[in-house]
Amino acid sequence: MKRVFLGPAAWLLVAVTLLPATLLAARVAQVIRIEGAIGPVPARFVAREIKAAERDSASCLVIEIDTPGGLDTSMREMIQAILASKVPVVVYVCPGGARCASAGVFIAMSADVVAMAPGTSIGAAHPVTIGQSEVNEETMDKIVNDSASYIRSLASKKGRNQDWAEKTVRESATATAEEARDLGAVDLISDSLDDLLKAVDGRQVEPAKGGRINTAGVQVKRIEMGTRYKILGILSDPNVAYMLLILGFYGLFFELSNPGSILPGVVGAIFLILAFFSFQMLPINYAGLLLILLALGMFVLEIKVHSAGLLTIGGIVSMFLGSLMLIESPGPFLRISYKVIIPAVLTTAAFFIFAVGAGLRAQLKKPTTGSEGLVGERGVAQTDIDGTGQAFVHGELWTVSSNERIAKGDEVTVVSIEGLRLQVRRTGSGEEPGRGA
Repeated sequence: MKRVFLGPAAWLLVAVTLLPATLLAARVAQVIRIEGAIGPVPARFVAREIKAAERDSASCLVIEIDTPGGLDTSMREMIQAILASKVPVVVYVCPGGARCASAGVFIAMSADVVAMAPGTSIGAAHPVTIGQSEVNEETMDKIVNDSASYIRSLASKKGRNQDWAEKTVRESATATAEEARDLGAVDLISDSLDDLLKAVDGRQVEPAKGGRINTAGVQVKRIEMGTRYKILGILSDPNVAYMLLILGFYGLFFELSNPGSILPGVVGAIFLILAFFSFQMLPINYAGLLLILLALGMFVLEIKVHSAGLLTIGGIVSMFLGSLMLIESPGPFLRISYKVIIPAVLTTAAFFIFAVGAGLRAQLKKPTTGSEGLVGERGVAQTDIDGTGQAFVHGELWTVSSNERIAKGDEVTVVSIEGLRLQVRRTGSGEEPGRGA
């Protein structure tokens, strides 16, 4: 049997063919961006991209962040995904003027590397209660102590300043990029993403994450939120959720007012479903939601009951109070804006006041059609009327009767109707009961 000897080129081809896919894919740094409040949508997005970075064997995942804070549950979901990541995670507070506050501080403390751009800030992680107007001192102490121990454990795990981290919770401490670096709260100050990738190259991380970050010569792969996440992000906005709720009930109201219109009912139902989907992603105060539903119910009942406006007034008050209570948060990023509440309430009030007012005017207005509409009408006697005769009234020739003698050609006024005969009198004789022609 002849032995086959492979040359150097052949051996190189075999080595490249057998080289693990993980090594071939390790020259990419994936970058995502989180802006605004930390909620369910950003948390899901980060968790998904961490899995994608692991699957692609990326050198690291960079999370560019600019946040005022957010929900505790979403923050913890994001932190768990970062700590369990098999690739190094770098949190980069950028661009200049950005902040990493409240929940953002916890997320930063959980990262393998924390970097800040010049002109950014970090801190103010004191916990706030959402959906509770009053929290007793004992309960608040428990919340603060829990948050303080949590952030200390994160800072300890990543070798950062535990005392300062705890101060952000207990005293709402804040720091500039330079101060945070000097305090040992963050690792780097970087002017740009390229500078950051150069600075983190060779930094040691946990053995489970490869032991060392290798970003020399990597290609940057920036990943944007897909259409699905963007739509979910829009729906999670409290102002959008509130307007969907109001518009949804407007649609149903118009459908009930004009049965068979179809389009308002279909659109209203879709808006309501989207509104309730949005509410499940937000910290809803159900008392506020019930007040809004009660208000809209009062508006609908006004159509049927005709309460002389009392239901409309009650609905306006209930809607305003419910709108204020719907999402109760110390942070403005999780509250419904007054710029949305006031126009919505005023528009609703104006519409129903107009509608109810028009209905009341229609009820009080003298009938203009049918037999009742003839009372008070004026006409001309076509014959002499001595007990009975004929008169031309409202474009028609009628048999009429009168208690007084009326000559042909005289103007008459309808007093009442008896079957198909009009009771008339000479116009000008006595007080006129109705309107003239």
